[in-house]
Amino acid sequence: MNIALLSGDGIGPEVIDQSVRVCDAIATKFNHQIKWTKAITGARAIDEVGDPYPDQTHEICENSDAVLFGAIGDPKFDHDPSAKVRPEQGLLKMRKKLGLFANIRPTFVFPSLMDRSPLKKERIENTDLVFVRELTSGIYFGDRGRRDNGHTAFDTCTYRRSEIQRIATKGFELAAMRNKKLCCVDKANVLESSRLWRETVQSMESQYPDINVSYEFVDAVAMRLIQWPSDYDVLITENLFGDILTDEASVISGSMGLMPSASVGEKIALYEPIHGSYPQAAGKNIANPLATILSAAMMFEMSFDLADEAALIRQVVNKSITEGIVTQDLAESSHDKSYTTSEVGDYLVEQILS
Repeated sequence: MNIALLSGDGIGPEVIDQSVRVCDAIATKFNHQIKWTKAITGARAIDEVGDPYPDQTHEICENSDAVLFGAIGDPKFDHDPSAKVRPEQGLLKMRKKLGLFANIRPTFVFPSLMDRSPLKKERIENTDLVFVRELTSGIYFGDRGRRDNGHTAFDTCTYRRSEIQRIATKGFELAAMRNKKLCCVDKANVLESSRLWRETVQSMESQYPDINVSYEFVDAVAMRLIQWPSDYDVLITENLFGDILTDEASVISGSMGLMPSASVGEKIALYEPIHGSYPQAAGKNIANPLATILSAAMMFEMSFDLADEAALIRQVVNKSITEGIVTQDLAESSHDKSYTTSEVGDYLVEQILS
């Protein structure tokens, strides 16, 4: 296994370090060989070479079997609206150049943490859904600019039918492996691009007769995610809607530090936690590494077809949460014992190798 390792910024290096330790323990347990190749991206890459996704990093990613990614972002760029180069541009550039057109983001609940969710337990029980978000088109990549001496701004959302077909195919295939329910999320009552989404998915239904397909407006889904999240199975949607809805869904579990994700293309996939770079915690050894470690579990399963290895990672993560071997963000109260990032890694490695 050749894996590109992009730690990124903020807490990225700390959580990536623990994920690497867990992966190496899995490799020892199951007799695999992993070759890690480090590369820079984000704010660190801007500081070093002036580019948030340098050509050398792209070459390393392109020649790897998978990419394990931490997080990007730095306050010095957030606080400077005039900055011409930003860390987040590196993420968009990476997705585009690697052809990572589909973001697979699961949302599920841990029984021992249901009381930590801002939603009532009876609303979130049995929640196990997956968003499939289009990543390389839409308003984030459309024409944009200013007119009228800067007093008018515009951003354009554009989709081609082929782009919708490939993301819908991912959604149909995923639904077929799960509960055979697919929801297409759009705003077809207002937006022409959404009408193309809806008619394209409708035209594909006959290819997947076993899948129960529904169509819902994005504002209705935003409401129902809070009311009845367990009603959903697989949801497909365009870039901007997916960005917003997946962040909304992430709070269902009670912590953004728990949710993994994958960004997939035709040749390679990238795996990353959904949380940001959390610069306030950088270097303090307090960041929750579990989302990154669960992202590695997705990597073993999706990129290398190693279901047993992925299952063991999820098993020991569940055990750590149940037994309270967690970082301070998951401790019951400020008075309860919490563990450092590296101590959580120590526990997981010990459990894997025992």
